[in-house]
Amino acid sequence: MLDETIYLERDCPATLIPAGDVITLAKESPVSVNQALGGSVTVTTPQGLFRIDRENWEALGAEAAAALEQEFQAQESARPDMDGPFSEEQVWYVLKSCYDPEIPVNIVDLGLIYSLETRPADGGKHEVDVQMTLTAQGCGMGPTIAADAKERIEALPGVDFANVQIVWDPPWNPRMISDEGKKKLGLV
Repeated sequence: MLDETIYLERDCPATLIPAGDVITLAKESPVSVNQALGGSVTVTTPQGLFRIDRENWEALGAEAAAALEQEFQAQESARPDMDGPFSEEQVWYVLKSCYDPEIPVNIVDLGLIYSLETRPADGGKHEVDVQMTLTAQGCGMGPTIAADAKERIEALPGVDFANVQIVWDPPWNPRMISDEGKKKLGLV
């Protein structure tokens, strides 16, 4: 089902890749799903590559939305206990659920996370600071990817606030990809 052309059943907000602009894909537009990871899908259309967030999957039709939701729930079932005491491990886990929409590897395994620091905050919660980079400085998806990371970190019960900053030093290069990421990309 997801490897064939789907025609949108309603107008659908989508993010243009790599520019990062949000536009509306018109009802009945043809799309093909490239990847479904981390709660969003990347689709190819005659207008280019777009990202569609989970709250708009129903625009792909009930059957496709159900298949995507089933795949998402399978990914989520591997999630460790997030209700226990706060740990840095929880933050790393949620960062591994964030993906570059053009590359089927999470931002941690791509080597995009340069630093992660936590500190106690009011009410027994924590503040988290993350410095990350992108695979290319001109990538318009940077704010979207950083916002995903911030949202997922702040959804952790033990987190009060997250600051996710995009930095460019040192410049990213493919040697920063983890062994696991290289395996997924067929580089080893």
